[in-house]
Amino acid sequence: MDTFNDSDAANAAGFPFEWTGPAILLVDLDAFFASVEQLDHPGWRGKPVIVGGSPDKRGVVSTASYEARAYGVHSAMPSSQARRLCPDAIWSPGHFDRYRAMSNQVMAIIHDETPHVQQVSIDEAFCDVTPTRVNRENPVDVARRIQRRVEELGVTCSIGVATAKSIAKIASDMDKPRGLTVVPPGSERAFLDPLPVRTLSGVGAAAEAKLHRFGIDTLGDLAHADDQTLRNLLGKWGGVLKARARGEEPAEVEEDDTVKSVSNEMSFADDLTERCDIEAAIATMAARVGRRLRRKGLKGSTVTLKLRFGDRSVHSAQRSLAAPTDDELAFAPVLVELLDGIWAPGTPIRLVGAAVSRFDGDRGVQQTLFDADEEGLAPETGKPRLLSEDKRRELLRATDLVRDRFGEGAVSFGREIRTKGLTTGSSAKNPADYK
Repeated sequence: MDTFNDSDAANAAGFPFEWTGPAILLVDLDAFFASVEQLDHPGWRGKPVIVGGSPDKRGVVSTASYEARAYGVHSAMPSSQARRLCPDAIWSPGHFDRYRAMSNQVMAIIHDETPHVQQVSIDEAFCDVTPTRVNRENPVDVARRIQRRVEELGVTCSIGVATAKSIAKIASDMDKPRGLTVVPPGSERAFLDPLPVRTLSGVGAAAEAKLHRFGIDTLGDLAHADDQTLRNLLGKWGGVLKARARGEEPAEVEEDDTVKSVSNEMSFADDLTERCDIEAAIATMAARVGRRLRRKGLKGSTVTLKLRFGDRSVHSAQRSLAAPTDDELAFAPVLVELLDGIWAPGTPIRLVGAAVSRFDGDRGVQQTLFDADEEGLAPETGKPRLLSEDKRRELLRATDLVRDRFGEGAVSFGREIRTKGLTTGSSAKNPADYK
């Protein structure tokens, strides 16, 4: 049984048979950031639009409209290269509060169709619409309805429909924009076998090169590969990829509340070498992570500091806290303390990242994490002077309210201000950053 695209004339009247077994959708918003910019700027519609960091500050492309993609521009491309390929493009540094608001509207539509939703980025989500005895609606009809409702918001999406997440993901990329690609039950191998191995989620450039050296070029080759060969090449991951290539991946959709970590990172136009600038960047990242933790109602007990040096090497360190927290005034000093273990004074820093993880419940009540007085902030130590957790939470609640109303940049603590103007303007699509 062949796959089909919703544009096929033969299928215009509807899906030709009843769906049996699991049904997973991957909803992927088309050129999302650029599409929102074109929605908000009618004069930009039909023109090449690039959302990303400055070409003059080592920025990268976050999203390119389909008009810009026609010139060869794509996500994660250096902005300087994108400008050479498409010199007449309209550039936007991004309006991430606006993207988050639009993403939330789209996710609300998906949640309205099914409670089983796993958002994997600001512009992508898996959902389980498997027919039940109570609701026999065909998954293809659900996908079409999601597309119509999303388009009413002013943006579009492409959807893959399949029996497993990895297949739905591949299908969603087959027909963009506004595509609907269906892999009916029983046709998984016919769909997968001819595709290049790089098509499969989890196969990066290094794994692809290893597989090619052994003549494993297609997913069909991977599905028939010897288990021991795959273990030798890819370790335990080889068995996982083989199962995906055979269409045998479990169809379970992890719901949105299964969050492993909340993180944020920032790249800089010029490498940071002064400790005060690096600490300011850490404070900024901690503030963003803390705000997102509070948005999601999460408290974590492990903090991680990530640095990318000027030579592009990446170093990280982590520490467990005495109790779970969402208070950056408490965990930011821990991140600063981690700096000494992975950075030597004068070493150029290209990127700073912070993360909070281990959301495994409260491990006890802690009144304060640091010794301090109550007279404000303590710049000589970098630790909070607000001893009272209640006072710190009042301060954070107030800043959250201001940012909710006027935007993320409406209020900043002192050290955060140092980072303004230093970044490349590039941003990632980590779902935790936008929810």
